[in-house]
Amino acid sequence: MTLPDTMKAMILTGHGGLDKLEWREDVRVPRPAAGEVLIRVGASAVNNTDVNTRTGWYSKAVRGDTNSAAATSYEGASDADGAWSGALSFPRIQGADCCGEIAAVGDGVDIARIGERVLVRPMHRPAGGDAEALVTFGSERDGGFAEFTTVEAEHALRIDSPLSDVELASFPCAFSTAEGMIQRAELGAERVLITGASGGVGSAAVQLAKRRGAHVTAVTSPAKVADLKALGADAIIGREDAVPEEAFDVVLDLVGGPRWPALLEALAVRGRYVTSGAIAGPIVELDLRTLYLKDLTLIGSTRQDPEVFTDLVGYIERGEIRPILAETYALRNLRDAQEAFLKKSHMGKIGIEIAG
Repeated sequence: MTLPDTMKAMILTGHGGLDKLEWREDVRVPRPAAGEVLIRVGASAVNNTDVNTRTGWYSKAVRGDTNSAAATSYEGASDADGAWSGALSFPRIQGADCCGEIAAVGDGVDIARIGERVLVRPMHRPAGGDAEALVTFGSERDGGFAEFTTVEAEHALRIDSPLSDVELASFPCAFSTAEGMIQRAELGAERVLITGASGGVGSAAVQLAKRRGAHVTAVTSPAKVADLKALGADAIIGREDAVPEEAFDVVLDLVGGPRWPALLEALAVRGRYVTSGAIAGPIVELDLRTLYLKDLTLIGSTRQDPEVFTDLVGYIERGEIRPILAETYALRNLRDAQEAFLKKSHMGKIGIEIAG
């Protein structure tokens, strides 16, 4: 196949508001380096991390919630620490989610892989890098908000599914985050509380926890109750409702913020708390007496063992989980998609179609 020289892409030109997203039709098509594959991207999706990286929310200078200035910017966000692993190189093509087809391979990659339909593992350790180093697709390297992208061959996993590209693209970032949290907690047929349950990661966690036989209580707004029960939630707690004390073995928290202390009180003795987000704010108050008197375990969850994503692909292929797509936008309308995302009125994911 003859590859074009240029492609369409949405370019992030720096930390800031939606104006930092620039539509371009003259971006050079990347070529795969040794050990890499070139993917013709079919679809991507919107994630909190795309917004947070754009605004520089990961900076230690930012203490507020993720929505407080997400359409504009966070004053004080530093270029030195505004992304997952610190400084971000601009221009950058974001997009942590990617479903597509391998269009070319670099040296050392089997040419038979050309034509494979693949999902990209969004978080992984760089080849030859430090054991704890982290590469996030669409952050430390260019991602899926373009017609073509490259990634190390081992992180482009073959997928055999009747689902559409945009449906498959709703899985990688959100579901691997949720599965990573669940595997870190070693969740079994236990009582689990999931905050932010209507979002991409939260709704994924509901499905993945039910898959393991857990009794799921979801925290959400009244408008999302029916949808979450259809996903398998056994019980619902309103966002402003009191959380029962010592009622759960595991808390999967994506919210943080001022109500955080109640989540520890909600755990039973020897309960496990896992966090992979803080949309209501990263700064919380911890009563150490609650932590040690109840023998609690607090777990942060970002880095994932390789089998997290391999397992996820298996769940998809066996039909054990399903995509939850609220809306779909064309890539050139990514600003509109992010504005819709920030309203938080949707359930699940907002998809991005690349072609057209």
